[in-house]
Amino acid sequence: MTKIALFPGSFDPFTNGHLNTVERAAELFDKVIIAVVTNTTKIGLFTSDEKIELINLSISHLDNVEVIAQSEGLTVDIAEELGAKFLVRGIRNMTDYEYEKNIASMNKQLKPNVETVFLMADDRLSNVSSSIIKEIAKFKGDITAFVPKEVEKAIAKKFFG
Repeated sequence: MTKIALFPGSFDPFTNGHLNTVERAAELFDKVIIAVVTNTTKIGLFTSDEKIELINLSISHLDNVEVIAQSEGLTVDIAEELGAKFLVRGIRNMTDYEYEKNIASMNKQLKPNVETVFLMADDRLSNVSSSIIKEIAKFKGDITAFVPKEVEKAIAKKFFG
């Protein structure tokens, strides 16, 4: 049986924390599908197509990972459609844990056959968040340690042309 995991997120932008989670998930599962979702409560820096392109550039060294745009609907329904029995979620801190635990519990009630797997953030990346990255970049701060090189270039282009 092929073990397929779905890693959903807005990835705006895709950070080294996301990359670390994907790399670790790729070692645990036969196939990892990154689902780029649109967060309707936030104004995005990148379009869905731009995010997919940047993520693909960032994960080119991983043969068992692919990137898709998540269509509308519940993540657990998308997982089931894709044959994914696992949802991967990165946890940076207790706030993330509480939030993700509640979603995982609800998902388990909706789809008992889909299991959520939490991967703790690497200590050196536990403070990295997409919103903080955008704030640092907006004021010309150095983000090289926090995002893949391709993402860093794309962010600079968005803010400074």
